[in-house]
Amino acid sequence: MEFSIDQSLALLARTPATLDALLRNLPDEWTHANEGPSTWSAFDVVGHLIHGEQTDWLPRTRLILEHGVSRPFDPFDRDAQFRLSTGKSLPQLLDDFARLRAENLAALRALDLQPEQIALRGRHPALGTVTLSELLATWPVHDMTHLHQIARILAHQYRNSVGPWKKYLGVLHCSGRSAWKRKAHELSGALQRTKHQETTK
Repeated sequence: MEFSIDQSLALLARTPATLDALLRNLPDEWTHANEGPSTWSAFDVVGHLIHGEQTDWLPRTRLILEHGVSRPFDPFDRDAQFRLSTGKSLPQLLDDFARLRAENLAALRALDLQPEQIALRGRHPALGTVTLSELLATWPVHDMTHLHQIARILAHQYRNSVGPWKKYLGVLHCSGRSAWKRKAHELSGALQRTKHQETTK
């Protein structure tokens, strides 16, 4: 499938309701559990998605439209949710995410982006040159990544309870967590190298 704003909007609009149906009023034993040290809970994932709505997709879209490659994106803080979600409940986070997503999708529609605009390029601090269409295509895939992550986190809690059926349950064997952490480490290293090069020029 080729990238389409309309197709992306159709998927992006469904994520808040999907999260709400799965997580709202679920006991804390599910929503605050994780996969081990230095991993996230479902609560943490929702906080991360909120931070993305606030600082990533629309702000970076506007940056590309206004500045192209001349001004790089601000680095994205993948751990901001641990600070920003403090003192909030999961229902609050779900409501905040639904509101922010609705606002952002309305703003994206209002931009009425044309083919020549989605071909414009911006500069990611670790990935280098990217197009607006690549950024916008990443948005729904990012949603799917974290919906998959939440399903994996929840399934992980019963990893020892399912007995011999474990070998048939793919969600208990996927490598998403280790692959994500490895990629995040690689991107972090690339960002640090870029900062070092800029300070030594």
